[in-house]
Amino acid sequence: MGFVNTDRIFKEASTAKAAQAKLEQEFSKREKELVDLGASLKTLVDKFERESPTLSESQKNSRQKQMLEQDRDFQRKRREFQEDLNSRKNEELQQVLERANKVVKQVAEAEKYDVVIQEAVYISPKHDITDKVIKALNNNAK
Repeated sequence: MGFVNTDRIFKEASTAKAAQAKLEQEFSKREKELVDLGASLKTLVDKFERESPTLSESQKNSRQKQMLEQDRDFQRKRREFQEDLNSRKNEELQQVLERANKVVKQVAEAEKYDVVIQEAVYISPKHDITDKVIKALNNNAK
């Protein structure tokens, strides 16, 4: 019997690290745009709070409407970004998991394991084959 810690595979395997780097590169521009948009909105709100006492009612209403529209746009873009990021992350992790499962099967067959478990409440370290799987995954990636 053997055990594989999938969390460690997702953190330590070179294929998982490559997937993470790919996602960071793919989404960094949009993330920066969101940060800039959030900062712009905060600046607008701060300016409104400072100038509010001197503004007429129509100016206040106009600026509040502008802030509300900008906040809605920001929230929508942030939600879309998070959905896209989660979707892509799931795709990438699924590919890593498929590769890992193939390697687990190879290790299990080579070392004559009858059962390999991926989730357990407790497992004795002598049954943990995660290091072997990570090493094989890293070697396959090269």
